[in-house]
Amino acid sequence: MSDTALDIISQIRQKDGSYNAREQRVATYVLDNLEQVSDMSVASLAAACEVSEPTVIRFCRTLGCTGYRDFKIRLAQNVAVSLQYLISGNEAEKDQKNLIDQVFQTFYVTANVARSQLNEDIIKTAASHINAAQKIIFCGVGGGSTTVAFDAANRFFRLGFAANAVSDAYLQRMHAATLTPQDVMVFISATGLPRSNIDSAKVARQYGAKTIALTKPESPLAHACDFTIGLSLPEDPDIYKPTASRLVFLATIDILAATVARQRPEHTKENLRRIRSSLTALHGNTGPQPVGD
Repeated sequence: MSDTALDIISQIRQKDGSYNAREQRVATYVLDNLEQVSDMSVASLAAACEVSEPTVIRFCRTLGCTGYRDFKIRLAQNVAVSLQYLISGNEAEKDQKNLIDQVFQTFYVTANVARSQLNEDIIKTAASHINAAQKIIFCGVGGGSTTVAFDAANRFFRLGFAANAVSDAYLQRMHAATLTPQDVMVFISATGLPRSNIDSAKVARQYGAKTIALTKPESPLAHACDFTIGLSLPEDPDIYKPTASRLVFLATIDILAATVARQRPEHTKENLRRIRSSLTALHGNTGPQPVGD
């Protein structure tokens, strides 16, 4: 079974209304009968939808499944996890319960999509480039990417790196112009479209610095950088909910930082020990806690 379409319920919903007429019958029936479909044969599902068996198979392949059996396995797993979010409670709890569940479900869905796209070898290669750097500049523009860039700088300075975050377009370009072949510039963007990131990456490369993008694969920013950690993530259309991709990008930075730390364990442990020792002198807490809190 391949790793595409981990959340097959969301995939069906995202394409709902865009299938051809016969496949739309299958999509509508599946969404209305999620618990039952996993136990149905291809023949019984085709009969229930009043379509042919080949139509059901085509529908499954439209979703990225290898066939009907693959589709049923994916759906059964997805329903088992998602059922708690798909069944409404009583009306008194509905608004608050749905809001909490929606926020966590959106993150869960986006995180699973990201997990299917992240490649361990690419993460290790990016970590190796960072480990060889004398200076690291993290760049983001806009609210989400800027937040991730500043968190990344915070994570990496604790590992012993000279790390800074820059969100201003002019400052990004200025920093890029000061870099050397011993430095790394990391660009963070969900879309890979901001012109300032693309231009700064070109400036940094002109002076020999290694450029890494955490962005959408095949985007203009990805093409402008030496190396890309590619993530193409869905966004929920609900404007009141937080951006799930921001949380996933933060998690990806944590994965990258942890990989870097494990590539230089002794240096990392000494830096973290010093930080914890300095903070213990302030609050006296010697038990486990976030480093830097």
